[in-house]
Amino acid sequence: MSATPNPQRRSERSRQAILAASIALCTEKGYGGVTMEAIAARAGVSKKTIYRWWSSKGAVLLEAIGQQTDSRAPFPDTGHLAADLYTQMTGVVRFLTTPPFGPAYIGILSELHHDEELTRAVHTQIITPRFTAALDRLKSAQRQGRLPLDADLELAVELLYGPLYYRYALRKPPHTPERIAELVDHVLRTLDCRP
Repeated sequence: MSATPNPQRRSERSRQAILAASIALCTEKGYGGVTMEAIAARAGVSKKTIYRWWSSKGAVLLEAIGQQTDSRAPFPDTGHLAADLYTQMTGVVRFLTTPPFGPAYIGILSELHHDEELTRAVHTQIITPRFTAALDRLKSAQRQGRLPLDADLELAVELLYGPLYYRYALRKPPHTPERIAELVDHVLRTLDCRP
């Protein structure tokens, strides 16, 4: 006797097909070439099915990226602040420059000025968790006496990561590992970091 079909399993299968289709299309055609129609056709579902879960292609791709990258991954804390920052920042550059994730993310960021719902999702799922992780790592160094108590740690996070996103958003060549090490050293010296 065959089991009764499980609509939740069917829905999850459709959802996963949609996410996979969005990444595949972004890889093949770039963010601009991804449409809800193309995702539906590739995933073998209706557009109505997609809109049941997501409001835009940016929202679909954001979830697809989130499934394959963990924005809540712990920030390294080996006890050596400069090395930990370097490790994490080179990981960010690698993510931003690796297809399909980097091109999908820049496409998503380009939509933020026009899509409030997507903006909230990007902040909730990617920016805020990563900013908080970097801030927590700096607070840990501050508690250990490696950063002055009066250091503006939120500004320090912006000084560290701003240059990475600046180059990414303007499509300039990414920082080399050597340049990232220099950036970390410069910001820590500015904060009067103690060894």
